[in-house]
Amino acid sequence: MRADVAIVGYGRTPYSRVKPGEPVLTVDEYIAWAADLALRKAGMSKNDFDGQGLGVSHAEVAHTVNWSAATAENLGISPQVLLRADQGGASAAAMLIRAAAMIRAGVVDRVLVVGADTPLSIPSVAPGLPLSPERTRGVYWDFQGPFGVMGATSQFALIQNRYMHQYRLAPEQLGKIAVTTRYHASLNPGAIYRKPFTLQDYLSSRVLSDPIRLLDCVPIVNGGLAYIVTSAKTARTLTDRPVYLLGAGEANNYYHGSRSLPDVTYTGFVQAAPQAMKMAGVTHSDIDFLEPYDDYPFVALMTIEDYGFCRKGEGGRFVEERNLQFDGDFPLSTDGGQLSGGQPGGAIGGFMPLVEAVTQLRGEAGARQVANATIGAACGFGGIPYGRPGRSCVSLILGTEP
Repeated sequence: MRADVAIVGYGRTPYSRVKPGEPVLTVDEYIAWAADLALRKAGMSKNDFDGQGLGVSHAEVAHTVNWSAATAENLGISPQVLLRADQGGASAAAMLIRAAAMIRAGVVDRVLVVGADTPLSIPSVAPGLPLSPERTRGVYWDFQGPFGVMGATSQFALIQNRYMHQYRLAPEQLGKIAVTTRYHASLNPGAIYRKPFTLQDYLSSRVLSDPIRLLDCVPIVNGGLAYIVTSAKTARTLTDRPVYLLGAGEANNYYHGSRSLPDVTYTGFVQAAPQAMKMAGVTHSDIDFLEPYDDYPFVALMTIEDYGFCRKGEGGRFVEERNLQFDGDFPLSTDGGQLSGGQPGGAIGGFMPLVEAVTQLRGEAGARQVANATIGAACGFGGIPYGRPGRSCVSLILGTEP
């Protein structure tokens, strides 16, 4: 099963903060743009996906019961199989697993996976806080909304405070992650924020929800991404640089310990990462770079721990002792991640670690290229359930050789 599918193309549109003078595009236009970029990269046309597969990620702006079918209509293709994911930032990675299964089963030979969102262009109670049905019902509204927990920053602040109660974590350690991602963003023409900042700048940024600072927080943007996955046989006819899916693991609604009183300092990566690495037949020392879902530095730090690069509670020291830059001993978020690159909606940001991993393994990262990269890890992380970090955690191990 290892390496029998490969990614052959990807696309990422320019992002927008919808500033005066910038064009305001619809979510359908961003999807079409991203799909076109991926098709051009793969040397394919949309007609190659008639009778094949189309995967569509959930978008905050697109509340409709047949969003994936409508997307096929808008793109002008007639797929045999439609895949839909609504796992937040884990959607892109989860759809790669489902697409691979359909290809392995012989149902289709290729799948185009797309996602876009325009959270800054829809009605909102505050910038970047769309009027989502999730915020008006269920466990969020029952236990968090009425008490002022208004979004991911305050939710993760609670988790981070618990972590800091149990373990040692210095602001400077999280700041190193933020400073490094901005440095990588300065080398990435597609990043939304490219001006480097210092550790002192990070420490001086105002606290928004204690202990989370302004420079801990992901900037929301409008944009779209896409990728194309095919059978390994087809991939080799399309490109001399296919990127193979070597291993994958997934955990949804993970509890660490008791369901009534779980240890919230653990994520589902403690299950998903070992699954992926075992399937791929790799160890930690084989991985050349890590692309976490990094809407906050603290999420990246928890991911490092739960992947097993260090023990729980030692993530801060691990980060402090390593060079996280693309040319260092532990390259992390090499495109600037979401922290400086931007997050195109709560679900679509999860495409970014996957697309950057493929970019690195194809040797197409330019000034931020990790030298001799052959194996990379990419993460999907989606949703913040009540009292826990992350509903869905997906781990992918990708490589240049089957």
